[in-house]
Amino acid sequence: RKDEEEKKKKEEEKKKDEILPRKPKPEENPLALRSGGAYMPPHKLRELQASITDKTSEQYQRLTWDALKKSLNGLVNKVNTTNIKDIVVEMFGENLVRGKGLFIRSLMTAQSQSTPFTNVYAAVVAVVNTKFPDIGDLLLDRLMLQFKRSYLRNQKAICLGTVMFIGHLVNQQVVNEILILEILTLLLEKATADSVEISIALIKEVGARLDELSPRAMHGIFDRLRSLLQEGDLDLRVKYMIEVMFAIRKDKFKDHPVFAEGLELVEEEDQITHLKQLDDKVKGQEILNVFKYDPDYEANSAKFTLIRNEILGSESEGEEGDDESSDDDEEEEEGMEIQDQTGTNDQAMRRTIYLTIQSSLTYEECIHKLGKLMLKPGQEAVLVRMIIECCSQERSYNKFFGLLGERYCRLKREFIPYFVETFKEQFESIHRLETNKLRNVACCFAHMLYTDALPWTVFSLVRLTEADTTSSSRVFIKILLQEIASQMGEKKLKERFSDSTLQVCFEGLFPRDDPRNTRFSINYFTAIGLGYLTEELREWLKTAPAPAPLLTGLDDGSSSSSSSSSSSSSSDSSDSSSSSSDEEESTKKEPTPAKKKENISKPAEWSQADFHPSRRAAPPPSSRRDDEPPSSRRRNDNAREPRRRKDSDGEDQRNNSRRENRRDRENEDDVKSNSRRENRRDRENEDDGKSNSRRENRRNRENEDDVKSNSRRESRRDRENEDDSKSNRRRDESSDRSEKPDRDSRNGRASKEDRSQKRKEKSDKSRRKSSERTSRR
Repeated sequence: RKDEEEKKKKEEEKKKDEILPRKPKPEENPLALRSGGAYMPPHKLRELQASITDKTSEQYQRLTWDALKKSLNGLVNKVNTTNIKDIVVEMFGENLVRGKGLFIRSLMTAQSQSTPFTNVYAAVVAVVNTKFPDIGDLLLDRLMLQFKRSYLRNQKAICLGTVMFIGHLVNQQVVNEILILEILTLLLEKATADSVEISIALIKEVGARLDELSPRAMHGIFDRLRSLLQEGDLDLRVKYMIEVMFAIRKDKFKDHPVFAEGLELVEEEDQITHLKQLDDKVKGQEILNVFKYDPDYEANSAKFTLIRNEILGSESEGEEGDDESSDDDEEEEEGMEIQDQTGTNDQAMRRTIYLTIQSSLTYEECIHKLGKLMLKPGQEAVLVRMIIECCSQERSYNKFFGLLGERYCRLKREFIPYFVETFKEQFESIHRLETNKLRNVACCFAHMLYTDALPWTVFSLVRLTEADTTSSSRVFIKILLQEIASQMGEKKLKERFSDSTLQVCFEGLFPRDDPRNTRFSINYFTAIGLGYLTEELREWLKTAPAPAPLLTGLDDGSSSSSSSSSSSSSSDSSDSSSSSSDEEESTKKEPTPAKKKENISKPAEWSQADFHPSRRAAPPPSSRRDDEPPSSRRRNDNAREPRRRKDSDGEDQRNNSRRENRRDRENEDDVKSNSRRENRRDRENEDDGKSNSRRENRRNRENEDDVKSNSRRESRRDRENEDDSKSNRRRDESSDRSEKPDRDSRNGRASKEDRSQKRKEKSDKSRRKSSERTSRR
């Protein structure tokens, strides 16, 4: 027995030592897995789809089914009010005919988990229902079944979510309002706290639409709520909800509109409305949620591609399967820079700059804050314009803006061209500014010029002639130059304008192309008190060449004589212009009698019609020669016609120049009158303020006098009362003394009579005093 046991042990050990070959496990085909199984990465799914050559096989259809389910779930979860239009387009790109069960299930699950987005999901269904009415019909059937089940099982949350979904579908006109009215009737027929709460939540969402479609039914529903409120069987919380519901109806559902903003996507004409009732027998068709092999898969997919192309257009055909081209387009889009052409960025930058400037106490603080804005290329011009605009908006010139512009030009030289460009823009549009704004802008640029922050080459943009300037531009130049002169002084300003390197830039201020323009510049500088800058110009005008004659032929002699006389008169006028300004100032102070205007250029008896060749009087008959033939007369007349035309043209030019001069003078007078009016208004306002202050002082003084007089009267009354009290006391003492017995019998009678006399005297005295007091009062 021992030997047998040892043999058995040895055999068992041998069996353990032997290595038996294992059977290989059968390979699992991932395509044979059931739908919705283990997670498979997208790249692996693409490899499997690429490896399949037979697209009619069940494995390929299962893979496409899984991909369709994932894409529909992702689109439904991503949709919101901002991207709903893009998501709907992507949904139409998927095969909704094959996956309508999946689409409806994902919508219902998403709505139950996030009820605040119910209106968004209803808007998606409204758009899909216009193209695929079967999807809307199937969704309503499933919602009705879900409501019935939750109502019978007393599942409040599911019932509330389902009713809200149906209510928003009524707002989108996917279903008729009869269904929602039947639901409200069912909930309020056997009212409980939960049913009333659900009905009130439903009325809040659908009340505005039901008031439009069926107002009688709404009256019946609110009558039922009123009766429930009066019965008193409900909780206080539910009663309060009913009262709030009546207040919402009174406001006409102001806070609960039919469509939220951005969700009115379908027009009423395009919408397909389903007629559903609560008693209809419906089926949910849950089999559509499960994968089923389709033998005609390719034909059905081809039909859907035609439908999709009709909905989305032919562009969707080229988008399928072009992964490489789409990747290239995405790379190109990433490389492109988006430029805002609406100006919103500049508007936001202007607002930020304005707030920064207004919140700064000093210009250094302002520069420090503006340096943190991180300006983009091209926004420097926005900053410069904002500085000038803020300066012009001030009531009076603030040196803060001049220092701000000066510091920017000194710290960063790239800002100088932007300030020069702004100077050009302001000078060209200076006629649009008011007097106060014009003065502020001129003072700001003057500060930057006399501190040499802005180059003096900006004067090359100014041409001081009668034709190239307006009254506003002349006032601007006047304020600019006077401000510079007040800061620099006469000597430095004259040296700067006589600098040889800047003479090219000052050609517009001191024109030498025409004696007429030169005279205008000299008179202008003299009028504004800067005549010492035109000394070189006056010397040049004395030696200036005569202008080209306007007439030719026989009138050459007269034109040359007139030009020489004009040059001599110009020199005289330039010499007398300096004294004219002083005389004007004296005439402003001392009124003088008005003088008659003398026309030096033409006699008083001439009229404008005399200068026109057609209206001139004919020559005297003695000058004509009767013996001349008619042909010679015609030749003479033809020779005289061009001369007459030239005379009339020259006279028209003179009249036009006179009219322009008159207009400019009128404009200058208007500007001066406006400034005088403003000064007069300011003075009147100051006088009114002073008069008001004087009136207040007078009233205060009168009040103080009244108070003092009242106090004096009260003191007098107190004194009188004290005197009366003393007299009364004396009377009482005298009466007490009279009542005492007189011990001396002999002298008793005499003493009594004396006492009575004394009393009478005292009473008389007291009466006199009282009468005197009353008379004094």
